[in-house]
Amino acid sequence: MSVGTDGRGMAELAALLADGTRAGMCLALLDGRAWTAGELARRAGVAPSTASDHLTRLVRGGLLVEERQGRHRYLRLAGPAVAQLIEDLAGHAPATPTPTGSLRAATASASLAYARTCYDHLAGRLGVLMYDALLSAGRLDRSSGLALTPDGWAWVSGLGVPVDVLRAARRPVVRDCLDWTERRPHLAGALGAALCRRFTDLGWISRGAGRAVRLTPTGRPGLAAALAVPDHTLDPPVAPPPRSGRA
Repeated sequence: MSVGTDGRGMAELAALLADGTRAGMCLALLDGRAWTAGELARRAGVAPSTASDHLTRLVRGGLLVEERQGRHRYLRLAGPAVAQLIEDLAGHAPATPTPTGSLRAATASASLAYARTCYDHLAGRLGVLMYDALLSAGRLDRSSGLALTPDGWAWVSGLGVPVDVLRAARRPVVRDCLDWTERRPHLAGALGAALCRRFTDLGWISRGAGRAVRLTPTGRPGLAAALAVPDHTLDPPVAPPPRSGRA
């Protein structure tokens, strides 16, 4: 969607995301996977016909792309730039209150805040910690725009990430992305995506339900050593006990 010099495109884009159902669908798709229209309808708690109308608007607005396989309609975010937009907007939104009710809901919320995917890279506390560790070690530099330093390139190569593929990527090698739970940047760009894939291949992280990511028993010491941080800094927070909602 073109913004245009008169701002009409921007207003149209804002209108697309001003609806809670459409915004929630876009947030769900930040897991980087394709969802069926039926799955998104159930996630949003709306009728399939209502979901179809919302999804058609998002596709026409350039935020989603669709693919049909038989009778199924699959939707995904249109690309990394759209994912960055959605995450940035979520980061500027008012903080979400701590969930009330069941321990299961509180645990799920804590898991999502600790580590999750933001389209194709790591987000949450774990993603922010990695970003901070790379800056502290001099592997990233932001003195004149975020960049990977020579030490950073050597570190990436040592992890087994194909450097030639990284250098040839169409999108920026490194970008920062405002984390909506931590309210601080995590690492995005081609490197963020490559590290997420590499940590998965090494068995250091595994996907949970939805966007949640789990640090495996071998991943905790492995990632701590790779980032040169103490093991305990990677510990997930203890989920708060559920509140009854009473004063």
